[in-house]
Amino acid sequence: MTTADVVVAELYDGNARGRGEGVPIARFGESLDSVVATLEGMKAAIYSGLSRETLQDALPPGAARNALDCAFWDIDAKRLYSTVADLAGLAAGPVTTSFTLGLDTPEAMAEQAAAQRGRPMLTLKLGGEGDLERVRAVRAAAPTSRLIVDAGESWTAAQLAAFMPALEELRVDLIEQPLPAGADDALAGQAFPIPLCADESCRSRADLDGLAGKYQAINIKLDKVGGLTEALALAADAHSRGLKVMVGGAIGTSLAIAPALLVAQRAEFVDLDGPLHLAIDRGSGLRYEGGTIGVAAGKLWGGAE
Repeated sequence: MTTADVVVAELYDGNARGRGEGVPIARFGESLDSVVATLEGMKAAIYSGLSRETLQDALPPGAARNALDCAFWDIDAKRLYSTVADLAGLAAGPVTTSFTLGLDTPEAMAEQAAAQRGRPMLTLKLGGEGDLERVRAVRAAAPTSRLIVDAGESWTAAQLAAFMPALEELRVDLIEQPLPAGADDALAGQAFPIPLCADESCRSRADLDGLAGKYQAINIKLDKVGGLTEALALAADAHSRGLKVMVGGAIGTSLAIAPALLVAQRAEFVDLDGPLHLAIDRGSGLRYEGGTIGVAAGKLWGGAE
């Protein structure tokens, strides 16, 4: 990747202004054009009084609903001279994030890991053949960092079983979406020493029943689930079922990450390093210090400064 393609939805009522950023997910058939077209198609409904609550049924999960949902949260907080954290009943504070290493050769991934070896947690993008060698190389280069491996639907059930003993020995904390979303029935009833996290297999609360007995965690991405409103509800429902929560995101600006930080307040795993991979972030962006993300300034998103 050489660019990060994002879409910004902006609401303005003549006084207050709210913004939200969505990052199209190609895995779910989205593109810049499709997300923009969806948002353009909502103008009449917005002029007619669409609210954040009615938006949830007006659009399906995806980047368009995420951008608009976050814009509604932002403008609602500003109208009330409050913050989104206060409206959501959350105490916003700094969180510790993982740092993502892109899929590459074991040697190249070891170089990436060595450059980030002081970070508390690393996420490894994997792709199938040669993955154990990649994890071994990263572990040797970053011996003290906690590790998450993201298989990205690239493994078979046989590979998962074969890799598991070595991954446990290499002190991997979490395995993200090992099997394709349509093939994860093979996980049912199996017990593994490392928890499995559903990503593509979980887009909304409606998917949670189908995860029972297969996964021990879910990855909540605002673009995937369709906004902060659904993300908060999904996190609460997941925790009530005994599932751990990971909060992730695509490569976007701080405007996309700021809402996700609220979900991260109650998450066991956080992977919100997108702005760190950009040459230039937005002004008034988030403060990244080591592995910690500071609270967003109201000027960026979230209401009162």
